[in-house]
Amino acid sequence: MRDNLPERAEHGGRVRWHRTREMGELLDFSANVNPYPPDIPWIPDVSALKDYPDDRYVTLKEEIGRTFGRDAAEVAVGNGSVELIRAFCSAVLGTGDAAYVESPTFAEYGVSVRLAGARCTADENGAAVRFLCNPNNPTGKLLTRVEVLRLLEGVAGRGACLFLDEAFIELSDPAQSVVDVSHENLFLLRSLTKSFAVPGIRFGYAFGAPELIERVETVRLPWTVNAFAESFAIEAFRHYDLLEESRERIARERAWLCSRLDVLNLGYAPPSANYILIEVPMEAEVLVGRLLSRGLLVRDCRSFGLPRHIRVAVRTHEENRQLIEALEACLP
Repeated sequence: MRDNLPERAEHGGRVRWHRTREMGELLDFSANVNPYPPDIPWIPDVSALKDYPDDRYVTLKEEIGRTFGRDAAEVAVGNGSVELIRAFCSAVLGTGDAAYVESPTFAEYGVSVRLAGARCTADENGAAVRFLCNPNNPTGKLLTRVEVLRLLEGVAGRGACLFLDEAFIELSDPAQSVVDVSHENLFLLRSLTKSFAVPGIRFGYAFGAPELIERVETVRLPWTVNAFAESFAIEAFRHYDLLEESRERIARERAWLCSRLDVLNLGYAPPSANYILIEVPMEAEVLVGRLLSRGLLVRDCRSFGLPRHIRVAVRTHEENRQLIEALEACLP
């Protein structure tokens, strides 16, 4: 039995767990999902459950390919983005390899690297893989397309691979995406469930050179995208352009939230997506507890190495107003 397993990563979105502890209804600001999702005309087809899904997911990959102008052979799918992170690391990294993960960022990168038998390093030049989250979670920092392409050129020049996580770019600024770029040293990750506010179905997808995609798909467990997730995803990609309205509404609410945080004299990282990293004048754990007692769940950022920060999702205007009122009551 392995005794060197990494610790499990901490995540937001634990609202169902809290509800089972008889805390009643909660406003979940800890999970960064679209507060204004497109209305998708999808009804689950129960008859689809009697058959196994097509584990090649040909129809789904073709729909994704049409949406982004990519060949279906350049598309991988998985049970959420985390499965694809794990599969990528298992397919690319091994004992003796190193990966560069800049902190603070999504904890699953480091966990997946270690589970693959590799290690994380602070020396980018010696890394086989360079991880980049754009916009970054939890800071919200967004690199421009030009900056990402320049970084890709440098990584490829060292013979390494760039793992680019664009899970939140659809709710930020898609013009900065490089989803149209086919490069043998690039693996690009996306998450449909955040954009369409259906995290419960678990669906992620990715792009890469066909040879890399084949390796990732070989490592991925079979049939992990269930029939309902596949069906919803196909319908969602057919309505992908509706996310434009979501981005516009999120941007307005984000600006309002920031203006209220300014009034409260709270510092925050310049946001670009549907969440804000806030510096608070107390231990995050204490503030999180106070907010929870008022029915609001926010992300405690201690697991990111930020003991005096919380991360809050941008939600509807009425919900955001309740967050500001709760912060006014809970802050010293």
